[in-house]
Amino acid sequence: MDDFSLAEELVRDAGTLASSMLNEGLETHYKTSVSDVVSAADHAAERLVVGRLRTLRPDDGLVGEEGSTSPGDGRTWYVDPVDGTYNFLSGVPYWCSAVGLVDRAGPAVGAVYYPAVDELWIGGPDHSTMLNGVPVTALVDQSLDKLSIATYLHPRHLGDRERVASWQAAIGRAATVRMLGSASVDLASVASGRLGIFLQANLKPWDWFPGAALVLGAGGVAETLQVGATTWHIAGNRQAVAETSEALQLPAPSASVG
Repeated sequence: MDDFSLAEELVRDAGTLASSMLNEGLETHYKTSVSDVVSAADHAAERLVVGRLRTLRPDDGLVGEEGSTSPGDGRTWYVDPVDGTYNFLSGVPYWCSAVGLVDRAGPAVGAVYYPAVDELWIGGPDHSTMLNGVPVTALVDQSLDKLSIATYLHPRHLGDRERVASWQAAIGRAATVRMLGSASVDLASVASGRLGIFLQANLKPWDWFPGAALVLGAGGVAETLQVGATTWHIAGNRQAVAETSEALQLPAPSASVG
C-alpha cells in the first residue's frame, strides 16, 4: 500500500472510530485549560493509527498529539486523532482526524477526514489534492482583501502586545474572519477554496503538516514566519500569503490591547 492510500485509510478509520465512541458517550479530561481537552476517543483513535503505522511503516518516525513518539530515519508521521476536540466534545461537528507525513524535503502527504459530512482530503506536493476522489480546483493568486482568513488567537495571548498587533494588522486586511476551531479542517478548506487564507501562531506539528501538505497539493504555499518570539503559520494562494506575511511584519503603530 502506498503512503497516500495508507494515510487515507488511517484517517477514515480513526475518524469513524472517534465518531462512534462519541455517540456512545465520553468523559472529558482537561489538559492545560478548560478549552484544552482530551477524551478516550482521542486515545483510542491514536492507538489505532499508531498500531498500523508501526506494523506497516516500522522504519518511519511517529509523533502523535496524545503522546505516541518513536524515532525514524528521514520520514516522520504526525497524527492528530481528533483535531478540534473542544468542538467534538461540545457537540459542534467541526472536527476531524488528520495524518501527515514529512520527509527531508518537508510535508509530503496530508490526509484529513471530516466525519460530520463524510469528506476526505488527500494530497501533497507530488500528488494533487483530492476531495472524496475528485481533484480540487487549483489555487490561483487573489489579494487578501478579497478573501476570508481562518485564524485563532487564544484569550491567554491577548496580553502579548506584539503578537496581537501583528495579528490585527493581518486580519485587518482580509475581507472577513473565521474562527472555527479545527486547524486541519481550516487548512483542508483553504486547499479546496472554501476559505481564503490560514493564519495561526505557534502550531504543533500535527496541527500544521497534514493540512499544509493539502494546500501544497492544491498549488498553494504553506510557510512559517518568525516575528519576534512568535512563529506564524500561513497557507493559501501565493499572493495572499505574501500580503499576510507583509502585514504581520508591519503591524499598525496604534494597535493595542484594551
